Amino acid sequence: MSGKKRKNAKRKSRLPVAVRSKKPLSSRMGVWLFEIFTFIVSALPLGLVLYNGWHFGLVLIALAYLVTALLTVHVTQQWEKVVVLRLGRFNRVKGPGIFFTIPFLESAALRVDQRIIVTPFSAEEALTADLVPTDIDAVLFWMVVNPQKAWCEVDNYPNAVSWSAQTALRDAIGRINLADISTRRSQLDSELRETLSAKTSDWGISILSVEIRNILIPENLQDAMSREAQAQQESNARVILAEIENQIAELYVEAAELYRQDEIALQIRMASMVNESVKEGGGNNLIVVPSSFSEGFNAGTMKDLKDLFAKQG
Repeated sequence: MSGKKRKNAKRKSRLPVAVRSKKPLSSRMGVWLFEIFTFIVSALPLGLVLYNGWHFGLVLIALAYLVTALLTVHVTQQWEKVVVLRLGRFNRVKGPGIFFTIPFLESAALRVDQRIIVTPFSAEEALTADLVPTDIDAVLFWMVVNPQKAWCEVDNYPNAVSWSAQTALRDAIGRINLADISTRRSQLDSELRETLSAKTSDWGISILSVEIRNILIPENLQDAMSREAQAQQESNARVILAEIENQIAELYVEAAELYRQDEIALQIRMASMVNESVKEGGGNNLIVVPSSFSEGFNAGTMKDLKDLFAKQG
């Protein structure tokens, strides 16, 4: 398998099942049954003529009646509109339901589906502003709002919409850097919708939304970007840790200054530490303290320690 075929197979495998499968056909059974019924009814005079005996004049009249009936009566579905031409010029838009045309003078030129149409499109190897090739898949939601313009202004409007969407996507990708594609995805969708709306409004087509579905970049570049993001996260973590240590050091400096100014506060803190050690050891720990520590237990300090121990239970 050639490289191009492998790439196309890989792209196809990335598409969801709904996109890879064929477009579901709309049920036209009612229209077909009506046309069959019209044909049978219109062919009855011809059948009677042939049954009762062949006559050239009557056969011609019956054939003319059959063709006239088939060219006169038409039926459209609920979601369809039909552009009717009279002698090659636009005359009116009919549908849904039954409508009539003048045989040989008028014709139903185009049936327009006015439901929302979903068109997947892509930009393969589109270069970003920093010259990085990317493959981008997107989905376009649109509908025909003016059948007259869709018939008169552009030939094969579904293909025109698809190609316009692909061109607009390539232009939008070429104006931004690779790092901005993911962060500006919603903004990029809005820009594409506005660009396509301005281009297709004259075609009688309304662009409902554009949604970027997938962004692929070269594998080696993915690894580089992953390492860069990891390094950035580690750098941020180190900065946060340094800031926290700096705040703790400042608190220690403030506490040391407080203890330096108030010896009673220092003695209470030391007694509290002793009390916590005793409670953690269940009263079985041997605690060694400097001899100068006992000098702090004077009458005034003992009262403060008594209050402290009472609060701690």
